[in-house]
Formats: sequence, C-alpha cells, structure tokens
Amino acid sequence: MKLLFLLLTPIWFLSFPSFSVPVDVKPDPPVVEPVIPTEKDPFFKNSSDLIAHPSPRDVADVKVVHHQDINKKILIALVISSSLLGGILLLVSCFSIYRFKKSKKCNEKKDQNSDAAEGILFSPILEKFDSLKIGGKKSSIASIEYHVLVAATNNFDEANILGKGGLGCVYKAHFNDHFHAAVKKIYAGGQAAEREFQNEVESLSKIKHQNVVSLLGYCIHGEARLSVYELMENGSLEFHLHGPCNRSTLTWHLRMKIALDVARGLEYLHERCNPSVIHRDLKSSNILLDSNFSAKLSDFGLAITGANVNKTYIKLSGTLGYVAPEYLLDGKLTEKSDVYAFGVVLLELLMGRRPVERVAEAQCQSLVTWAMPQLTDRSRLPNIIDPAIRNTMDLKHLYQVAAIAVLCVQPEPSYRPLITDVLHSFIPLVPVDLGGSLRVTEPALSTSKDEILRLRSGNNSSKTSENVWKQEEIDREGKDGVRKRKVRQRRKIKPKQEEGSFFSVTKDVRRLIGCCMPNCYSKPRFD
Repeated sequence: MKLLFLLLTPIWFLSFPSFSVPVDVKPDPPVVEPVIPTEKDPFFKNSSDLIAHPSPRDVADVKVVHHQDINKKILIALVISSSLLGGILLLVSCFSIYRFKKSKKCNEKKDQNSDAAEGILFSPILEKFDSLKIGGKKSSIASIEYHVLVAATNNFDEANILGKGGLGCVYKAHFNDHFHAAVKKIYAGGQAAEREFQNEVESLSKIKHQNVVSLLGYCIHGEARLSVYELMENGSLEFHLHGPCNRSTLTWHLRMKIALDVARGLEYLHERCNPSVIHRDLKSSNILLDSNFSAKLSDFGLAITGANVNKTYIKLSGTLGYVAPEYLLDGKLTEKSDVYAFGVVLLELLMGRRPVERVAEAQCQSLVTWAMPQLTDRSRLPNIIDPAIRNTMDLKHLYQVAAIAVLCVQPEPSYRPLITDVLHSFIPLVPVDLGGSLRVTEPALSTSKDEILRLRSGNNSSKTSENVWKQEEIDREGKDGVRKRKVRQRRKIKPKQEEGSFFSVTKDVRRLIGCCMPNCYSKPRFD
C-alpha cells in the first residue's frame, strides 16, 4: 500500500498543476512615508504596545509569505520524488526484461540438452538450413523462408511433383550440399486446411520415432502453407501396391517388414505418447517407404489426442474403406479405430487389392466384406493371395497373418486386439536382418533413450495390456536350408477373458488363428 501511495501521489499532483493552498490575500495598503517618533511625541510611549500587538493587516502579510514558501517546497519535493520513482521503475522494468530473456534462453538450452539425451539428433539436419536464412523457431521445428523453398523446388516445377492430394501437392526439394527433402504445399483457403496444417505441425513437433516421418520445417506465406519432411525415396505403399510399378518388388518378407514397422509406429502413438495419439487417417498412401523399405507413418493432419476424444465434438474424417464401423455409424473414436485401419492395410498387403473396388457401374465392394468369408477357410485362402507373392511363403505364416487381419477388422471394437499384441505376433514372421526383433538399432531420428532401453531389454509391454512377456529368440537352421526363427513366449499373468473381448471369436477364427496369437490360444497341430 505504501508503494502504491508513493506511485500515485506524484501522478495525482501532476494531474492538477494549478493546485495551490487558498489564501485570503488583501490588497497592499498605500505606501506612506514613515514618521520617526520622538520622545516628545505623545504616542512614543505606546510604541512598545504596537510592537507587541501588531495589526491584523501585518499578520495577513506574514501568512501570505509563509504559504507561498510551503507551496514551493512541496512542488520541489514532488518533482524530485517523481523523478526518483520514474528512475526506479525504469530500472525495475529493465531488470525484469533481462531476467525474462535470460530464463528463456536457459529453458531453450535445457530443451536442447534433453533432446540430445533422448537421442533426437535434429542438429545435423537443421545445420543443412544454416545458410538458408532460417527465421524464427516454433518448438523444435525450423521456420524456413518462402524464397528458399521456391529456389529448392525450382519454383514448384511440375517435374518435381512426388504426389498430389486433395489440398495440395508434394514436391521434391534440392537444398545445399546435395541435401534433399519433401515439401508439401497446401492452400489454406478454408478453415479445414488451416486446422490440418496447424495440427500436423503441432503433432509432429512432439512425436519422434523411427517409424514416424520427421518434420524438418514449415513456412507460412500468404494463403500457402508449406511443410518440409525427410525425403522417403521409395514413395508410398499405395504406389507399390496399386501403381503402375511391378508389385513383385514387394516380396513376402518385405511386406511383413512393412506391416511390422507400421505396427511399431502405431504402438508408439497409442502406448508411449502421453496423452495417446489416434492417427485417424491410416491408409496405404500415408505409409511412406525409405530406401531400405522401412515404413513410416505420415500425414497427421487429422490426428487427435486421446485426452480430447471425449472433450470436443469430433467431425467424421478419414478415407472410405479404412474407417471403422463404430466411428462411421456412432462417431465413437478410440485406438481400436486405428487397429481396424491397420487390418485393412494388412489385407492390401496380402491380396494386392484396393480397400474399395468398383464391381459394376454404380456398385462398389468393400475388401473387408469380400475377404472375410475366404480368410477363415484354409482351402480358399491361398487362392485370394496377391499373385506376385503367391506360393512364396510358408503356409503357417500365411494363416497367422490372415488370422491377425481377421481380428483387426472385427466389427465390434472390443473384439480387436491391442496394437501391442499385434506387434508381438508379427515379430516371429520377419527375419532378423529385416528388423524382426525387439532389439532395434538406434536410428538417426529415433525414439527416446528410455524407449530404446526398453526395446533392447525386451520389455515392450503395453501400459494398458495385462500381458507380461518373456521373449527368448532362438534361430535354427531348417532341413531345407531356409532360416527359421521361433519365439517362445510365456505368460506371467494370465489375461482375464471377459465377455465381449476379442478372445470371444468364432470357431473358424479359432482354428485359423493357430499360433499367431500365442498369448490367447494354445498352438494347435498343423496337418
């Protein structure tokens, strides 16, 4: 209160510059020549009385002089105090700004140190843009100037187009030092495009995983919104499955490797991100392949965190053929919706067919509806497999993959497995040299240090799953010279089989599933 009083006092006085103490000043009397009395003067004897008792006029004159002196002293004191307070306030403001900037720099250094400790090595990539006049930064993502992207894409030449979408195009960009990247350009003419752009930048700035595409930078120029990603040399999975290229490049083992990579990416989003992330638009065109055919998830414009699922109204979004039934009918969105889309992608890998195909001029057929009756029949299953990989795999492995696909596309979401269980089921199907192991090598843009330690130790269990596994990898050489790997898995905690869970499936699926889900069913004999 005292400080407030000191601050407001000079302001109040300065607001009233004409303030003065009211004094009743009488006009000065006329000047009269003084008469010096003498001893003979009869009034001389009363002069002492005049001095002892001055007249009222003299008293008034003395008071006027006294109040004027007080007003001058008050004004001088106010001016001095106001100057001092102004100087103090200026010093305090400068000190506060200095402390704020210093603390901000310290926080940025801590973030960089934490990123380095977690294995997020963005510095080698961002150093490529040092000579490209990077503007500001938003989170850990660089803001790149527009003219740099224009020069890198040759003014967005059509010869550099890698793909097209509903909102824009993806271009191949050539930067300095033979560094290449992918630039996605969209026009934010509407609120939907602007919202997707902001959501993708915000999501990918927090997600760092070996099976999630890395966002290197962004740019906002007028109505154009541009995102810079790491370049995936082999394009999308859709291009290899349904494009003009020969599907024989995707062998059985490569397809299983792609499925395993996608499962790892989804497992990271669902189980290791806090809060969990639902991709909501998983499809073959959003699965990109690098030079080694390692798969990475992309296009997070529709992604939503699990914490916001029940808090906000979720508009129906996605691609026809990949949308889960409960989300399409009731708007219910969970992690199991991504599991359904994963099952559809798995069917594409098995059969080489699109999720929705036109069978007549005005009639379309869903891949799930067409394949489900044949997936549960072992005699018919080999006949619907993609001719490019038919008779190139072990039938036992084919039955296991088909059973996983059947479980993932179950109409009831509670019947579908967790993506963690799917991940564990795929590991025995992929050779070790292609990544079929829990012991993954640390990539340049990898997960956190703690996650890699968990993967190396084999502790890859879900935080919501009740299954705790021991993985013992045994590599054996078969009689036919083909290397086979068996994984012995034991349960420490027996899962509780409740009604309505994915354990309650039809007998056909039970027979087909074999040993593909060893945590749920015992391994039967194969004829």
